[in-house]
Amino acid sequence: MNTIYETINGTEFVFETEDALFSPHRADRGTLFMLESAVIREGEKVLDLGCGYGLVGIYAAKITGVQNVVMSDISQNAVACALSNAEKNGVRGVRAYVSDGYRQIPPMEFDVILSNPPYHVDFAVPKRFIEQGFYRLHRGGRFYMVTHRKKWYQNRIAAVFGGVQIREKDGYFVFIAEKRSACPPPKPQKQKSGLSKKLARKQKNREHKKTGAEKSAC
Repeated sequence: MNTIYETINGTEFVFETEDALFSPHRADRGTLFMLESAVIREGEKVLDLGCGYGLVGIYAAKITGVQNVVMSDISQNAVACALSNAEKNGVRGVRAYVSDGYRQIPPMEFDVILSNPPYHVDFAVPKRFIEQGFYRLHRGGRFYMVTHRKKWYQNRIAAVFGGVQIREKDGYFVFIAEKRSACPPPKPQKQKSGLSKKLARKQKNREHKKTGAEKSAC
């Protein structure tokens, strides 16, 4: 078991962690940067998605109230650790769920969703966090995500929310998006040629042959 002492925006915290959990020896700098960038108001409903040992949710509970915060993680050990840390930091009663993304979180909407997703393998998990997160926010709600990568996250969040702000510090990117409408923006439609399927196939074959001839000429 490891103990982390951290002061966040003037408030002192103590966290017990395990080696198997994310950033077990010190508060993750990206997570701290996300909290530095986030706006959380008293009374707002907040989701700490992928909570680990609970740093984000516990910090949020100090601002918005214990009853307004939900923490979730796919790891049962992480959730148990987060609940223990909530008690240590005087915010006992914060709800926490063992959940694969949003699946096991009861139907509810939030004003703020914050996440530092696993992004070292592929984009499948953050893709679900972003796309499904849109529907878990109240209109006017804010979505915050921090990663080491930029382009894919910028494009995906902007496509879902219709826009995104980006802040950068020490190699971390914090993405900030607001839910402005009930539905995501429509996906761009491919321009139709106006040809029948048969003619369209013939045209595609001609273009393919032409491209092949041009490549051969190089």
